[in-house]
Amino acid sequence: MNILVLNPGGNSLKAEFINCRPEQRYAFEATKLISVSVEGIGKDPTLSRFEGKRSVHSEPIEARDYANATESFLGWYEKNSGGHFPDLDEINCVAVRVVHGGDEFDSPRVIDSSVEKKIIEFEKLAPLHNKSSVEVLAPLRRRMANLPIYGVFDTAFHLTIPDYASRYAIPLDIADKHKIRRYGFHGISHRYLLERYAHLAEKAPAECNVVSMHLESGCSVTAVQQGRSVDNTMGLTPLEGLMMGTRSGDVDPSLIPLLMREEHMNMDDVMTLLNKKSGLLGVSRESLDTRILMRHYDSNSQVKLAMDMFAYRVRKAIGAYLAALGSAEAIIFGGGIGENAKFVREYVCEGLRSFGVEIDAEANEKLIDIEGRLSKTTSKVAAWVIPTEEGMQMAHECYQVQS
Repeated sequence: MNILVLNPGGNSLKAEFINCRPEQRYAFEATKLISVSVEGIGKDPTLSRFEGKRSVHSEPIEARDYANATESFLGWYEKNSGGHFPDLDEINCVAVRVVHGGDEFDSPRVIDSSVEKKIIEFEKLAPLHNKSSVEVLAPLRRRMANLPIYGVFDTAFHLTIPDYASRYAIPLDIADKHKIRRYGFHGISHRYLLERYAHLAEKAPAECNVVSMHLESGCSVTAVQQGRSVDNTMGLTPLEGLMMGTRSGDVDPSLIPLLMREEHMNMDDVMTLLNKKSGLLGVSRESLDTRILMRHYDSNSQVKLAMDMFAYRVRKAIGAYLAALGSAEAIIFGGGIGENAKFVREYVCEGLRSFGVEIDAEANEKLIDIEGRLSKTTSKVAAWVIPTEEGMQMAHECYQVQS
């Protein structure tokens, strides 16, 4: 089965064609046929085709918004398909990543009018993400009118988080009325990391107690107990938790009225500040890309502070989850930062020696964008680098639903 996967990001749209086979049990057993990314949507958009992590082709493309980006991608693909790529009429279904599904969706769902309405309702909790997932639907329906379009929800994996971890300490009647709870995010990635690790460890996912990291522009850590998510650093929205590329992560809630009063900001101004102008970018004033920041780590005090803050908060979250689990066998670094930021991995692991984590310095130097064991063989808690594959996980979950 050939599945087109669309993953709308902050200002990008990633598209992948994945082939799933009847015999496969896990996402990593699927085959990725093509990977394309449209970057700079609404600004100076370009389309790039990737082989692995390497860009092999790039060209300008029209992408005023996500609907236009999707239309342009489909047009580009029709002109370039054939040979190594399947034609559009060889696609069996479409999978669209949806960040916030609340407590409504525990598996992929065909996006009919009722499901679309729910996705729109959850825009208030993920305004930077759910809207873009809805925008891609119209051009897909025009070009692929007879194909099912599935929503794959980032929150689904975290519906197993128990009440004592998901509840906020506010009156329960108010929380229940407005569905206020910690939902957790990046569930697609965390499920992939869990299942890939289980395969490497020659265990069933349900036998694994691990702490997984998704570290990219958006960042989160998940505690997994017996193959089930029991906590995630993100909360009601993807703003809570770790320091991120442009997001502040955890702040004292009193910061919001203080900024409104002292800086004469309105609520939208403050939320824009916390979502788009904070994090690594806000502190460093240079970039949200850790590869760029590390070039200036020794020469720019703000960059150094930003990287130290980021790594410290990841270390603190991992330590908290190791304590919460009581017994864990591994920590897993995934996402672009986790896969290539040697400084972050060393900082995190060195602070976890008392938990039994022993980093292998040579492995840390070599494991850049590739899979491998990061810890010494003597380490009581293993550390792994596993490149995450959200597109393959989304395709696999849709294939399971259709089969």
